[in-house]
Amino acid sequence: MKYRVGVDIGGTTIKVGVVDENNNIVKRCAVDTPDTFEKSMKALADAVYATIGELGLKIEDFPCVGIGTPGSISSETGRLVFSNNTNWKDVPMAEELRKYFPVPVFINNDANCAVMGEAVAGAAKGRKHVIMLTLGTGVGGGIIINGKLFAGGDGVGAELGHTVLFHDGYPCTCGIPGCLEAYASATALIRQTKEAMAAHPESAMNKWVEENGKVSGRCAFDCAMAGDPVANEVVDTYVSYIANGIGSLVNVFRPEIVLIGGGISNSGDFLMNKIHAQMPKYTFAYDVVGYPAIERATLGNDAGIIGAAYSDQM
Repeated sequence: MKYRVGVDIGGTTIKVGVVDENNNIVKRCAVDTPDTFEKSMKALADAVYATIGELGLKIEDFPCVGIGTPGSISSETGRLVFSNNTNWKDVPMAEELRKYFPVPVFINNDANCAVMGEAVAGAAKGRKHVIMLTLGTGVGGGIIINGKLFAGGDGVGAELGHTVLFHDGYPCTCGIPGCLEAYASATALIRQTKEAMAAHPESAMNKWVEENGKVSGRCAFDCAMAGDPVANEVVDTYVSYIANGIGSLVNVFRPEIVLIGGGISNSGDFLMNKIHAQMPKYTFAYDVVGYPAIERATLGNDAGIIGAAYSDQM
């Protein structure tokens, strides 16, 4: 059997998986992401060798090492141009990793890897035109056009979370004000929840935080599902930002399907029904052509690993 290895770099965890011919992850490993770029690359390499070693395999048994990382990658130089969520800027990722691996190394944006994973083995399998948004600490995005990953002429494109939702709006960690990420990420939802809690101490969200220890992306959704009107207003406003962003992307690309991933997607049908309810407002010619299918991604955290494993085919 032939195997592939994929790596999904996160701000807190580096996840490694060995993928078999049926796109199943047969061995995996997760390590904490160190505090510097160089230490992170060393930890990544150690994790890869440890994982494949448990299967009795050598690195030469793999066609490549595929890496998914937050931020923008220059396809020409292999440099990580900028990652606002790991605070790495203009670092020689490909060059650094070649010190550890004697096989080709392919690096791609983590959201690009996620949409590729869903296209290979998940909710977008068999689709040629796909958009995916991942709603987590930030807002990631990936686009597939005619069956091929789209990342622009230099590989730095498809930063869907950094399309502008509001002119001179709320500041984003990337430095551009008003980004979709500043309104539709879990980080943004936590900010919006805290603001509503402060304005409405009677809200069930305040009791939820007392019981759970801190505000998280689940707080407003859990309380809204339990019937709290203040929480429901928070969720409706938050979902309007998501639907607005999706609508803008649909109006440009008209994909066959839009996938929603990331931790926020775990709110399931409650989230998806609210997105569907708002889509007519943001979709061009909705009364004539409607809007594409919008579904939850199905692979969860495995999407990034599986997609990264196929980085050589992106």
